[in-house]
Amino acid sequence: MLLELALVNWALSELVKRGFVPYSTPDLVRSSVIEKCGFQPRGSNTQVYSVEGTDLCLAGTAEILLGGLYMDQILSEKQLPLKLVAFSHCFRTEAGAAGSATRGLYRVHQFSKLEMFVICKPEDSERFHEELISIEEELFSSLGLHFKILDMPTEDLGAPAYRKYDFEAWMPGLDRYGEISSASNCTDYQSRRLSIRYRPTDDIILPTGKKGKAPLQFAHTLNATAVAVPRMIVSILENFQQSDGSILIPKVLQPYMSGRELICRKSN
Repeated sequence: MLLELALVNWALSELVKRGFVPYSTPDLVRSSVIEKCGFQPRGSNTQVYSVEGTDLCLAGTAEILLGGLYMDQILSEKQLPLKLVAFSHCFRTEAGAAGSATRGLYRVHQFSKLEMFVICKPEDSERFHEELISIEEELFSSLGLHFKILDMPTEDLGAPAYRKYDFEAWMPGLDRYGEISSASNCTDYQSRRLSIRYRPTDDIILPTGKKGKAPLQFAHTLNATAVAVPRMIVSILENFQQSDGSILIPKVLQPYMSGRELICRKSN
């Protein structure tokens, strides 16, 4: 439990330093918002838990709540970019995942996560995608993880993503690399469905030769996982175990665990 909180508090403090505004999001969300974000809340193979007899579902990621927060809003250009980070509980049915690392912490139905979310102008989204990837690299390198970055092919992209990078860390227990994070540029896919628009600052020249207000533009949205707690714990426990069975706590987390350097078995 201390390791989970240390991961969240450390990553949150690093992101606040980088200008991200922190949020704590609810566990329940309307199914209409889930659909507008590009996810399928109903169906036999859905990853979403639904609350029977209501229009509510358990949220699978804070990205959905943060997108819904700005649904049907018209922002001014001066408000952009919006850089948000949210701590949330995530719920997933893991339908179709039978036999795929179903034991242990790797694939679970509920977990805690710290998610970054950016709303920006279209011409800035690629730059912010690179920034999110760079932040993830810095975080995982600071923890001392051995990881690789994959530029995902189009057939492996979900409906919202225009481009996505996956981060995979070495996990000895699986004897392979396992996904710990991703960073996606959704361009205007979600903002069109959620109606997240902004008003450009500069006026335009109308056909009459007079100045007029520029038309509203759809913003771009991006998301990236800073910490998916269970898989980060797996990576730390399996890669930092010492010969006596104790776990060496990464240095960046030690101040968030009262200076503790090791996780040891309780003595008899």
